This record gives sequence, structure tokens and C-alpha cells, in this order.
Amino acid sequence: MIDQQHPLGTGFGARTTAADILDGIDLTGKRAIVTGGHSGLGLETSKALAAAGAEVIVAARDAERAKSALHDLPAVTVAPLDLSDLASVRAFADRMLADGRHLDLLVANAGIMACPETRVGPGWEAQFATNHLGHFALTHRLWPLLRGGSRVISVSSAGHHASPMRWDDVQFERGYEKWPAYGQSKTANALFALHVDRIGRDDGIRAFSLHPGKIFTPLQRHLAQEEMVAAGWLDASGNPADPTFKTPAQGAATALWAATSSQLDVLGGLYCEDCDVASVAHDARFVGVRPYAIDPDEAERLWALSIALTGCSSPGVGS
Repeated sequence: MIDQQHPLGTGFGARTTAADILDGIDLTGKRAIVTGGHSGLGLETSKALAAAGAEVIVAARDAERAKSALHDLPAVTVAPLDLSDLASVRAFADRMLADGRHLDLLVANAGIMACPETRVGPGWEAQFATNHLGHFALTHRLWPLLRGGSRVISVSSAGHHASPMRWDDVQFERGYEKWPAYGQSKTANALFALHVDRIGRDDGIRAFSLHPGKIFTPLQRHLAQEEMVAAGWLDASGNPADPTFKTPAQGAATALWAATSSQLDVLGGLYCEDCDVASVAHDARFVGVRPYAIDPDEAERLWALSIALTGCSSPGVGS
């Protein structure tokens, strides 16, 4: 895998927008699920897919708020999904399975970042549970609808540079730190895509992970202004100060490229950024992908842990 983890020279870049990616692409007849597809990057992703002709199902914890945000998009429907609650995941998946129609695209976009210590389910750390375990269980249960040609897109982050998997304390039971917890969950997103691709390719399922870039969205809702000023994201007056930040439309572009590009037709399991395959990074400069996030042994170990925690068995089957 690591030998394929290098840029392709796509002609796109950091300032490419969602509209640029889908220009000339007709997605009529395609069905997509976008988790968190009503806010921030997810909203831009949903809008762009719908504009290209796709039928989009937005999975949202607050379905009424999602419907309000998406009311002017007739090709988009909303269904409730709380990724931190496996019963909610099961109910959402059961509705999709009862419908029985093929899914061409699953964009695992929803997530939380740097939140105060929160425990969900049987005491799981909330970022790991929401960002990874919920999407893991959802993909497992939707597997029968993904067979036969689909892409699973896992929205990771350069935040994965902040932490590999902490196998000795995955749930941060020995002391919570919000940024390493977020970093671990984003490493998990990349490892998840790697293993989905490994076991899914014979079923016609390919998977990719990605860093969308730095973008101001509701993802920062748990950060104080002082913290963002200290990071150089905002100036002392609270105005944007980092020129490398992207617009939401630019931030959605890499996920859409990974979801639709013909350049990836014979590839899979790769981590992408700036609308291309990323390079391997050997330091924590938050550029490229760290080797531990594309390690197949780490991915297999995470898969086994995720099965044990969620009660899923083989793909497409859950408790």
C-alpha cells in the first residue's frame, strides 16, 4: 500500500472547489449517503452531489435542523442518525436495507473535534466512538447495499499527526487529552478506509480517506476564541488570520474527488489531500500521511477491536 501512496499529478490543488471537481460529471441515477451532510463540509458535499444529479440521503443527529438547512434541495432527503448510539445506527441502516436499493457512495463525514471529556455508550470516549465506531458499524450494516460497485469515503484529518492508535488506553481512561483523542480518532478513520478497501475490493467496494484542509465550520464549536488566536487561526480581534484556511467549497473538494475521480478506479485504501493522493510524511508537520495511519497491520488490529466493541461480525451483519 505504501508504494502507491504518492501524488498522481491530478491538476487540482488546495484552491480547487467542489464545483470544479464535479464540472462535467453526471451523477444521475447514483445514490449517496452523507453523514452530517447538512452542515459545514457535509452541506457543501450534499449540495454538490445533488447539483450533479445524485440522489442524496443526509444522515443527521438533528433531523429537523438538517431538513431546514436542506429545504431547497429537492434531490436530498434526511434521516435521523446518531453515530454515538449503536441503536440509532442500527435503525438507520435497517431503513436503508428495507429500501433495498444499491448505494454508490457512502461519505463518512460527520464528526466532533476537541470536545470536553464525554462518555457515550458503555463508557467509550466520544470522539473515538462518534468519528470511528459509529461509521464502522454503519458501514458494516450497509455492506449488502454497497456490493457491486461503490466508494466509501472516510473524512479523516491532518489531525491524525497528533496521535497514532493508543492501544494501551484507547478510551483515554487514564487521563483525557482532547487533541490526542481527536488525533487517534482521525488515525482510526484512515485505518478504517484502508481495511474496508482490503476486504471490500472483491465485492466492488473501494475506500479512501482524506484530509479536507483547515476550514472554519461548526467543527470548531468546542474551541475558545483564545485558543484559536493562540494557534494563529484568528487575530486578536477574532478575524481569520491564517491564509492557508480553505472555504467550505474548497474543503469539500477532496472528498468529492475521492468519491468520483476516474483516476482512482484501479486504486484504493489511499489517504488523499488537496484533491490528490498524499505523500507519506515522516514528521509531524501536519502535511501528508503518517506511516502508522496507512499500516495494514494497524488497520487489521483496529478492525478486530471495533468488531469486539460494536458486536458486529462479518460485513453486513451487526448485533
